[in-house]
Amino acid sequence: MTFWLLGALIALGGAVFHGWIGGRIYMRNISTSDLLPLTQSLSLVSWQMFTIFLLLSGGTYSLAAFNPSYQTTAAPMILGNALGAGLFLLLGALGHGLLLRMPGAYLMASTAILGWLAYAP
Repeated sequence: MTFWLLGALIALGGAVFHGWIGGRIYMRNISTSDLLPLTQSLSLVSWQMFTIFLLLSGGTYSLAAFNPSYQTTAAPMILGNALGAGLFLLLGALGHGLLLRMPGAYLMASTAILGWLAYAP
């Protein structure tokens, strides 16, 4: 239960920070850029989809913590977080080094690891 709750807290805290604080900074940067309006809109959707994924991870982990019969529902969230962290690391290694300085990879990796530790027998 402890790993589920810790993972849920990290994911939900990350969602609040990413969606609210990060979203405001991101919107300011995107709206002052030279990107086309459609590109700005799609970029914002992509940004907030990550926030939604963090909310879903936190909610699923919370459900698994308090009702063990729902723990299997967390498997896609564990895998999604692991793959997301891997994508950050891969793209960072392939020339997008700025991604390695952002918290996304570490947030997703820690959420995946805590979920795996909670899920593993």
